[in-house]
Amino acid sequence: MFPVIYSEDFLLHDTGYGHPEKPARLNAIVKALQQVAWHDQINWQLPTPVTEREVLPYIQAIHTQKYIEIVQHIAESGGGYLDLDTPISTRSYDIALLAVSAWLDGVDLVLNHNNPAFVLARPPGHHATSETGMGFCLFSNAAIAANYALQQPGINRVAILDWDVHHGNGTEAIVEHNPQIAYCSLHQYPCYPGTGEASDRGLHQNVLNIPMVAGSTIIEYQSAFEQQVIPFLTKIQPDLLIVSAGYDANVLDPLAEIALQPQDYGVLTKFLLSITRRLLFGLEGGYHLEALAKSVIATINCCL
Repeated sequence: MFPVIYSEDFLLHDTGYGHPEKPARLNAIVKALQQVAWHDQINWQLPTPVTEREVLPYIQAIHTQKYIEIVQHIAESGGGYLDLDTPISTRSYDIALLAVSAWLDGVDLVLNHNNPAFVLARPPGHHATSETGMGFCLFSNAAIAANYALQQPGINRVAILDWDVHHGNGTEAIVEHNPQIAYCSLHQYPCYPGTGEASDRGLHQNVLNIPMVAGSTIIEYQSAFEQQVIPFLTKIQPDLLIVSAGYDANVLDPLAEIALQPQDYGVLTKFLLSITRRLLFGLEGGYHLEALAKSVIATINCCL
């Protein structure tokens, strides 16, 4: 059985009319997964309620108290914006806490069973820095999950692979200070947020950025995996591999210009399975609903 951590409460993060990071993204994925031939192999799991898990200490280990209070205040004041792209609704703070709990549940599942899991949650997180959210992101889910994993017995090294089409500037800025965490990103460059140059290797040589030019296909991605990603991850020998699984590198995605097909994510997943089965996938971007759903299916299908 393949665990998918999901709650309909994640739909309550209301980004407003016309915003690309919308609840319909999750609806499309859930509907598609319920219709696949192997739907009976999916183990749907609810995230641990925040009333039953103290998630704030894990968030406070990554984000400043001032920023956390800003998100809470905006939500409790009726909603507003962190920046032009990043809305906060009345329920967004609570749902962002639940999303963090889901990512922590994912870490627990993967480490306990030594098999992959998928966190189907929103809001996303890889653009959120320690001091502010941006680019649709509130809390840095992947960085929080990595830091949490290092507190578990026998976990000494964690790697984060970010295949979202946009560079995870927040994740990198947070984890590059920790030599026990490695970060690798393939992203369209130049593109939002303008970071992620190949020369940026992190404070401990624990960062690998692979800028991809517009129009890149699976041929270029496969070459990047073979020549750079897999050697980098193999050298690290991570006890857990977290994937910031954004699916906006699809050719149909409206926010970028990379030319992957949904089935290509199966190819990338097979590469990662050659490193470890301790794989935690967590949803980041992806804004063409059909391509997004098909890509998640391709990812999970390879793990069965």
